[in-house]
Amino acid sequence: LKSTWLFPSRKGDKPISKIQAYRQLQKAGDFAGVESLGTHTMRKTFGYWFYKQTKDIAMLQEILNHSTPQI
Repeated sequence: LKSTWLFPSRKGDKPISKIQAYRQLQKAGDFAGVESLGTHTMRKTFGYWFYKQTKDIAMLQEILNHSTPQI
């Protein structure tokens, strides 16, 4: 399956809605036994692992669209 989207809709040419993405994350979290899982959890986890592997705070700041490294 080829798609521009990580979570494509059934139509395939659009992403799923924000609420549907949240529901899917909740289902995955429930299945994995994770109590509180949301999109920000994934964002923070990505940031943590990206920095741990690369130590490139400037690139991480750009990826996360932060105005300063302190955010």
